[in-house]
Amino acid sequence: MAKGSGENMTTESVLSVSDVHLAYRRSRHRITSLKQTAIDTVKRRIEFEKFYALNGVSMQVNAGETVAVIGKNGAGKSTLMKVVARILPPTSGRVVVRGSVAPMIELGAGFNPELTGAENVLLYGTLLGRTPQVMKTRIEAIADWAGLHDFMDVPLRTYSSGMIGRLAFSIATDTTPDLLLIDEVLSTGDQDFQEKSSARMKTLLNSGAAVLLVTHNLAVVKDLASRAIYLDRGIQKASGDPEEVIAQYLAEMHN
Repeated sequence: MAKGSGENMTTESVLSVSDVHLAYRRSRHRITSLKQTAIDTVKRRIEFEKFYALNGVSMQVNAGETVAVIGKNGAGKSTLMKVVARILPPTSGRVVVRGSVAPMIELGAGFNPELTGAENVLLYGTLLGRTPQVMKTRIEAIADWAGLHDFMDVPLRTYSSGMIGRLAFSIATDTTPDLLLIDEVLSTGDQDFQEKSSARMKTLLNSGAAVLLVTHNLAVVKDLASRAIYLDRGIQKASGDPEEVIAQYLAEMHN
């Protein structure tokens, strides 16, 4: 098992992340009142320190491979996904994606609650780089897979969070992207949805898609991932065989 950030990069990888850092400014100022805070800000009495959400992360994901990222809440998992999706720019380091990306990072992000389910299929598909003409031909299939055929003509604001999740996952995985980013999707919804999602994930893997997966469901990691990465407070603690990485993660959690 390779620890730290020393994974070898290859030109054949769909995703290469090289020594990525993401730092935020965090105030050391203790708020006593809004008035005092305003005065301290004007007089430049407030001191800041750097907080690293990611601290030297390196990894790669090849075609047909699923890499799972595990760690406690606040470990930097979702931040890493947003950096890969180009939502957040890294403070330093390099992220290279070769091919198309389908991000499943925040369920329903990009949806319009006032539009119908069918209209949101067109909207979300366009945001993922597909043409409206193609998406129009896929509405029925997307609705059928998500189990939402009877709800496609009503506004999205009437949907439950589970329905929105099913629709978003169905749209994102309707075609085979070069890289699929999934943040906690497989651990949401009912058992039926989780089983269908896992089955579709395996279909995507067999089709050659690269998958970067964030989940707290360690059973999913063991079932789907060919490799796992353990993050702790932005630092890459371990990378390698899922069983070994999970064992290290659990051991450190219980210490």
